[in-house]
Amino acid sequence: MDRAEDTRWLPLPPRPWWTLWLSAFVAWTAYGLLYCYQVMSMAEDMGKHYAWSDVLRINLIGMWGWVPLTVALFWLVSRVPIRRGSVARSCTILMTAAFAVVVLRSVYIYTLDPWVGWYDTPPDFWSDVMPTSLNNNVLISWIVIGLAHALLFSDQARAQERRAAELQGLLAQARLDAIAAQLNPHFLFNALNSIAELVHHDADRADRMLVGLSALLRRSLDSSRLQWVSLREELELLAQYLEIEKVRLGARMQVQWNVAEECLDEAVPPQLLQPLVENAVVHAIARRIRPGSVRIGAGLVGAALWLDVEDDGADGLPDVEGHGIGLANTRARLHVLYGDEAVLSIEATANGGTRVGLRLPRRHAIPASTRDRPARDLRFDEVRVP
Repeated sequence: MDRAEDTRWLPLPPRPWWTLWLSAFVAWTAYGLLYCYQVMSMAEDMGKHYAWSDVLRINLIGMWGWVPLTVALFWLVSRVPIRRGSVARSCTILMTAAFAVVVLRSVYIYTLDPWVGWYDTPPDFWSDVMPTSLNNNVLISWIVIGLAHALLFSDQARAQERRAAELQGLLAQARLDAIAAQLNPHFLFNALNSIAELVHHDADRADRMLVGLSALLRRSLDSSRLQWVSLREELELLAQYLEIEKVRLGARMQVQWNVAEECLDEAVPPQLLQPLVENAVVHAIARRIRPGSVRIGAGLVGAALWLDVEDDGADGLPDVEGHGIGLANTRARLHVLYGDEAVLSIEATANGGTRVGLRLPRRHAIPASTRDRPARDLRFDEVRVP
């Protein structure tokens, strides 16, 4: 199996090779110093005396010879790791590498022995150095190969976790985009239908509605590129939507704002309230002959931001399956962004209307910028929290 076809083997971020050289040098030096200490302790117990300089020279030079070999083995493991589908090939290559280490260590010891003094008398390469190297270095080579695999698998596990997190974020964004793609055309279709009805018998109202729709769409496009907006901006967008509906419905629709000023900078998902208000307008106000009202409330209670949309015209609870695509999409968006921390509730009011309430955990504040201003029809009073 080719590595590109094995999804478990993800591309690893480049690791600076100097860090591996430094780590190998430090590790073998520490091991050499520990070995020297053991040699000196054993010599003292046996009544022998060795000079520290001789012990350090003999052992550290021997250990430092492992530094380039360790780096080479780590590099080789990164190229041909032992994994499913290539066990025989990888083991053959690594066994050959381990034998090559034995030979290289033998050459290293045999070449430097006249200056270092590992042997008391000049050794024979084939009868002295090679057998000793074979006994000592095969096991060490496979220990190094095992450590290289452990590092590789650890890097792969972190890469998989990182990739999983990235895919989770992409999936969440894709779900949000899909939901938004349902929200915007739904509202646009209704608005254009209203303009088409008005243009034949009230051109002035149709013109005002078209201008308002243009401004609303421009602002909607700006906010759709963001994951969070301030509640102030969300309410301004909502006020523009309601102005369009007022042109269509006239005196039949009244809007009441019940918003606490201290929550205006709280972060909320863009276009969160518009589908809820649209539900109230379409399924309650627009179907009535007598005037009806839509009330929008917002306030802070502890660590939660409360939002509610209430109408006084629906007969009982809305049919979420039949008419409530806005409610269903809102619920889906809240689950993607907040998980189980957000709550959406629907209840019938005493006057036959419907109240939709949202309880959102407070994320962060988005202070008003120089372009932020209260929408023209907004009146920020004390909030009534459901």
